Amino acid sequence: MSNSVNISVETTCENQIREIGYDGTELYQPPPTLSESLAKCAARIDFSKTSLDDLKKEEKTAAAAADEDKDATQFQESLWPWDAVRNKLKDALTEICVLSDVISIAKDKRYLVLDPLLEEPDDTKPIVQVYSRKKAISQAAQVLLGGAERLRNAHSEQRTRNVADFHIELLRLRQNWRLKKVSNAIIGDLSYRTAGSKFGMSGTFEVTKAEEASDDDTPSSSSSNTGSTTGNNGLQMKASSALRVIVPAELQGVAYIKVITQKDQEDLCTAQVNLMGHGPNITAQVGVWQKTLEFAQNVLFCKELFAQLAREAIQLQAPIPHVVIGNQIRATLLPNIQLIISLCHSTTFDSSQPAPINDHDHVLEHSLHQLLREVHYKNSHHPFPHPASAPLGPTKKRMLAGPTAADRETLLDMTKSQTILEQIIAQAQHIFMRKRTQYVLDTLARDVKDPQIVSHWNAMNSPTMSCVKINIVTHGYDAIGRTSLVIHVKERSLKCICRDGRVMRLSYEPQELRDLILCQINSHQISCLISLARCMAWTVLSNSNHLGIGKVEPLGNASSCLLASPNSDRMIAVQIRCDPQIDVKVYIAKSPRQDFFPSPLVPEKLWENLGGNFKEVRFDKIEGKSFLNKMEFLMASLTSNSA
Repeated sequence: MSNSVNISVETTCENQIREIGYDGTELYQPPPTLSESLAKCAARIDFSKTSLDDLKKEEKTAAAAADEDKDATQFQESLWPWDAVRNKLKDALTEICVLSDVISIAKDKRYLVLDPLLEEPDDTKPIVQVYSRKKAISQAAQVLLGGAERLRNAHSEQRTRNVADFHIELLRLRQNWRLKKVSNAIIGDLSYRTAGSKFGMSGTFEVTKAEEASDDDTPSSSSSNTGSTTGNNGLQMKASSALRVIVPAELQGVAYIKVITQKDQEDLCTAQVNLMGHGPNITAQVGVWQKTLEFAQNVLFCKELFAQLAREAIQLQAPIPHVVIGNQIRATLLPNIQLIISLCHSTTFDSSQPAPINDHDHVLEHSLHQLLREVHYKNSHHPFPHPASAPLGPTKKRMLAGPTAADRETLLDMTKSQTILEQIIAQAQHIFMRKRTQYVLDTLARDVKDPQIVSHWNAMNSPTMSCVKINIVTHGYDAIGRTSLVIHVKERSLKCICRDGRVMRLSYEPQELRDLILCQINSHQISCLISLARCMAWTVLSNSNHLGIGKVEPLGNASSCLLASPNSDRMIAVQIRCDPQIDVKVYIAKSPRQDFFPSPLVPEKLWENLGGNFKEVRFDKIEGKSFLNKMEFLMASLTSNSA
C-alpha cells in the first residue's frame, strides 16, 4: 500500500521500577518466579463466590454427556430412595479427604510451602541499625545527665547561697497555711472558718515577692520579708526571706486574754490565754514570716474568744448582772469575789510581752481553748437524722426519748446547755472553793497537833468538782480508831460524807467547814477514849457528842464521857470543847467518900459509896504526847491505886 504508515510497537514494561538514582538510572524489580506467579494467581480466586452446587451441576452435565456416548448395556443407576443421601455423604467424605490431604501437605512442608503475599522489605544492613540505636541511646543519656547536673547545681546553690528562693518559700508557706490565687495576687486565710468559726472579722493576708532593693529600707511591722526578729534573749537577728507577708492592721501586734479572780483588790487566781507557745516551733525551718502569721492568728483568736464571751455576758440573766466595759468583762462569782476577763492587744512587740505570772492556772487556760474549739465543732458537725426521713437538728438522745419513754424533766435537761462564760464562771468558782478548802484544812492541820489531820486529794478531778478524803488519827493509836470523811468540793457548795453514812451539805463559807472538822475531832477523841477504856477494863457509864450544859460554844459542840474503874471506886469525867482551840478538861471522883458523916436524913453508911465531888485534874501536867497517851497513863495510875 502506498499510503501505509509505519507504527512502532513496543512491549509494555512488565517489571516495576524499584528505584531511580540521582543520575536517572532506573532499577527494575526482577520478574517473579513461577511459584510467585502461581501464588498471585491463586490469590485472585474468590472461593466464596463459587457454589458447590454449580460445580456439581457441571460435573453432572459432563457425566451425562459421557454416559450418552457409552453403551446402552452399561449399568444403570438404581432408583434407591436413599440415593440422594448417599451422594451427599460421599461428596462430604471426598471434601474432607481433600482437606486432610491439603493440611498434611502444608504441615509436612515437603511437597508445598505456603508463603505470605508480602512485598519484599528493603535490604538494610545490621550495622546501620546498630549505629542508629547507639546514637539514640547516647542522645537520651545526654538528656538525663544534663538534667541531673542541673539538679545537682541547684541543690548545691540552695545550700551555699543566702538568698531564699521565692517558690521554695511559697511551697513552705502553702504547707502550713491556706493559700489561693485571686487574679494576679496570692491571698491567704488565717481564720477558723474551715473549723466551724462564724466570726465576722476578716483574716486574709497577702503574699508578694520581696524585692531586694526595698528589703533594706522598708520596715517589717506589717511584713516579714527581710528584717529583724527578736529572739528569747532580746537580741536582734537578721533574717532574709523571699516572701513579703502583709497582714491587716487590726491583726498586727500581740494579744492575749487575761483572766483574774479578784477579792478586795487582791488577785487570787490569774491566767493568760493566747496561742503563742502552743505546738512545735517551726519558725527556723519555714521562714521568718511564720512568726508574723502566728502573731496575727493569735490576735484573731483572742478577739474571737473575747467577742463570744462579751456576747454571752450581755445575753445571760444573772442575779448580779455582768458588766462589759470596753475590753473588760466583770462577773461576780461569790460575795466580794469577781472574775475579770480582759483583752490586751498591743501593736508594739517590745511592750506586748506579759509579765511572768507566779500563780498561773493552766486548767482555766486550757478550758478557754477547749470550750471555743467545742463551739467550732458544734457549728460544723450536726447530728445525722435517724431514720433518714427525720428532721435535722435533734440529737440522738432526743430521738431516742420516745422509744425510751423519757419524762418531761429528762427532755428539759436535754435542751439545756451552758455557754462558754457560764462554764468559765463555774470553773472559777470551783477553783476558789478548792483553794479555800485547802486553806482551811492546812490551817487546822497546822494549829491542831493532836490528833493529826491527813488530807488526800484525788488526782483525777473534773473542772467543776474535786474530792478530798480526810483521815483524823492519833499517833501511836491508829489501831484503836480513826475518823474518815470525804468532802466533795463543788462550785458553790461542799458535800461532806461521814464514815457512818451521814451526808452534810455546806455553803461556801469557810467557817462551816472549820466547825465541821472541829466537831469531827471531838467525836474522834471521845470514840478513841471509849475504845481505850474498854481495852483497859474500864466501864463506860455515859458519853455524848453534843453536850447540852455549860456555856454556848462559839465553834462546834462540846463532847463528854464518864468512865468508871474496874472496881468502881474511881470515876473519870472528860469534857472536850472548841474555844476556839481544842480545850480538854478531866475530872476525878473517888469512893467511898472520905468526908461522909451520917445524918438524920442519911443515917446509913452505905451511901458513902456514891462517890465524892469531882476534882479537876491539871491535864497539861500529865506525862504523855497526846490526849490518849495521857488518859492511858491516868487510867493506869488510878487502876493501880485502887488495887
